[in-house]
Amino acid sequence: MKNIQVAIMMGSKSDLSVMEVTSAVLKDFDVSYEMKVLSAHRTPKETVEYTESFRSKGGQVFICAAGMSAALS
Repeated sequence: MKNIQVAIMMGSKSDLSVMEVTSAVLKDFDVSYEMKVLSAHRTPKETVEYTESFRSKGGQVFICAAGMSAALS
């Protein structure tokens, strides 16, 4: 299994269409990634747990989108 290097995070599913463009670029460069919908406002504990877990597994980069709110990033 390939080590996931990039986490693509978004505040809601409504951000998915924008972040799919990001995932396409990562695919073009053969960069491993995973996508998560997590709200820093609605689920702050889960967001922190995910980011800590991702980093502990060797994750290196977070790409975040939060629509009209920059609170996620």
